[in-house]
Amino acid sequence: MVVPKSPDKTLSQSSHLGTHGIQHYGSVQSLSQLSGSHCDSHGSLSPVSDGWEGESQDCSESDPLLSGELPNVSRFSRTLRAKDAQVSSGPTESVCSMVLQILVPFVLAGLGTVSAGMLLDVVQSWDVFQEISEIFILVPAILGLKGNLEMTMASRLSTAVNAGKIDSSRERWMLILGNLALKQFQATVLGLLASLIVTLLGWMADGQMPFSHIVLLCSTSLSTAFLASLLQGIVVVGVIFGSKRMGINPDNVATPIAASFGDLITLSLLACFSQWFYSFMEFYPYVLYLVDLLYLCLIPVWMVISSKHPASHILLHSGWEPIITAMVISSIGGLILDKTMSDPNLMGIVVYAPVINGVGGNLVSVQASRISTHLHLNYSPGELPVGSRSCINPFQIFFGSGAHHRSAQVLLLLVLPGQLIFVHIIHVIKGGLTMPSLLFSVLFLSASLTQVFFLLIVADCLVHCLWRRGKDPDSYSIPYLTALGDLLGTAFLSLAFLLLWCIGDS
Repeated sequence: MVVPKSPDKTLSQSSHLGTHGIQHYGSVQSLSQLSGSHCDSHGSLSPVSDGWEGESQDCSESDPLLSGELPNVSRFSRTLRAKDAQVSSGPTESVCSMVLQILVPFVLAGLGTVSAGMLLDVVQSWDVFQEISEIFILVPAILGLKGNLEMTMASRLSTAVNAGKIDSSRERWMLILGNLALKQFQATVLGLLASLIVTLLGWMADGQMPFSHIVLLCSTSLSTAFLASLLQGIVVVGVIFGSKRMGINPDNVATPIAASFGDLITLSLLACFSQWFYSFMEFYPYVLYLVDLLYLCLIPVWMVISSKHPASHILLHSGWEPIITAMVISSIGGLILDKTMSDPNLMGIVVYAPVINGVGGNLVSVQASRISTHLHLNYSPGELPVGSRSCINPFQIFFGSGAHHRSAQVLLLLVLPGQLIFVHIIHVIKGGLTMPSLLFSVLFLSASLTQVFFLLIVADCLVHCLWRRGKDPDSYSIPYLTALGDLLGTAFLSLAFLLLWCIGDS
């Protein structure tokens, strides 16, 4: 004879799970598997509504991407966990600590962009850059991969680490390998798309495009995107887990360090691969075809590896919209750069373009990552904080009293001293014995400050809008923001150089 459990004992077990089990990986699933009942406001048990039982269990792009939140978790258990997260939102972060954590990666990232600008100034005289000018259109698109891939992965992993969802060694390695394989798959596809977009823009601008140039652009883009993505992905993983072990918030350091020497590495690979393939183009063109075929054959391998983890598996079919759109936006910025450099009076822009674009993208990615982590920890998808449900007054982003308002103020204030230092370093390296002219400094700083100001406003509105629509901001916001930073930075800088030329400042 089976003795039934007493209601008091059942209620005690259910309350224990609801209080403590939500905080641990897998406990949410066990809570949702209770025998079709939940506690009402009076402590009694009542059946769960039929609408919850009929929910679809299919994964979609709106499903949370943290590894601890499985696709088959019920809406009831998600709500309980969100409320529990609101109670324990974690330790507060002082302004001084935030500034120090952001400042060091910001300076490193700025030095990386300065080095990239100086390198681009050197390689623009190489034979391949003189013969195939469309490579200049490819530069922002390839450099923008750090925003599409590296920074996006850094933001996802930072959110997962801060949420404590990868404490087990097995789960940690599955998440790392899944994200790295996903990134290699995306880098291969984006490298191919970038070359095709550049080909189309170059043909529209010049009216012609030799087939040999198309093959060289394709081989260069694929090789650069693949190798740069692999190297930077390994660095990003090390930085995130190392910073967490040292007690540093990964949101403050991961995305800037992901971009610190990313521009320099990517541009170096782009220049070397393009010059190398250019030497093969006339006598050994089959080498370029074999290179393209090799990267395309590796695509199924990356797809199989990335599908092993639920988070990266979801992004295999739902994470393409932002990165492809971002690449098109960055390519338009590259077209502006190419046309500006075609004027001998404005060729000096090539040194400063990576600096203004890199600094803007780095700063706005920090803000986007911080807001995304806050939403993941404290709110369920579709639920927004009070006061963040509209973008009617953009100035409230800088003049509020919350943590995100303070970080926006800090990031905006870093622009002026940071860019002054970077401009002076460029001037010294190029052999200048005096400071840049006052007019140039004012116009350059105004362009950079305006760019970051608009980016921070867009970041706040975009992240909350994506969260309200059920899309993960870690995967969607940063590609749009960095690409918009490239476009605005190149446009504002071109306008500044045009004004300088009209006024007569050399």
